[in-house]
Amino acid sequence: MPPMIEIADLWKSFGAVEVLKGISLPVKRGAVVAVIGPSGSGKSTLLRCINLLETPDRGAIRVGERTMDFTPRGSRGSQLRARDRELAAFRAATGMVFQHFNLFPHMTALDNVISGPVIVKGSPRREAAELGRELLAKVGLADKADAYPSHLSGGQRQRVAIARALAMGPAVMLLDEVTSALDPELVGEVLSVIEGLAREGMTMIIVTHEVAFAHEVADAVAFMSDGIIVEMGPPAQVLERPENPRTRNFLARFHRFMGSYTAAG
Repeated sequence: MPPMIEIADLWKSFGAVEVLKGISLPVKRGAVVAVIGPSGSGKSTLLRCINLLETPDRGAIRVGERTMDFTPRGSRGSQLRARDRELAAFRAATGMVFQHFNLFPHMTALDNVISGPVIVKGSPRREAAELGRELLAKVGLADKADAYPSHLSGGQRQRVAIARALAMGPAVMLLDEVTSALDPELVGEVLSVIEGLAREGMTMIIVTHEVAFAHEVADAVAFMSDGIIVEMGPPAQVLERPENPRTRNFLARFHRFMGSYTAAG
């Protein structure tokens, strides 16, 4: 069976700065890949390219049956501009959850969740609201449908953001440091929702600094540095027995914790 997500030789520059340098990454259907690495290594840019929030300079991305090819072709230059309809169809297959929630402050939790189906898909509001309430219950917020973001904790807002992404019925989920803006006591409630999605077989790429969570939930861990995937493999291999010196240096700060984690596990 072909991978659910397949990234081939992806490059992206901002001006003279090369941020992605030939990234190739397959993700099996139903698998969770955690991407770790230092700040500035290109992790978030990779997710934004998969979702086409950024246009790659070259390479190809396939999600399910849909492929976007950014291979240079003659005088057309290095960036192929996708037609709006093609772009929307491709992007609809990927649910994206950001670090800073990005909820509409003037909308209730329920209205935030159903905004995509109603506005983008043209779903009837009553039908969308039924789905929205189901998704809020799924993320543990059945009683917060009428609450506004300003009345929710950071963890609750992030769970609403996850429900909003799920409302579009994506084939895959992309999560970009979704716990890094949260107070430590709120991290667990968001990670438990992500763990539940993993158990249900949702294909996911998760950019995270939660190394212990990656160890527990991911099927594979990719370590990025300077715009390339330096090392990739099962969590036990990459996180406990990394082969590349850059991976070892990055994980050194977690070594003592990971040692106690694996001993307890």
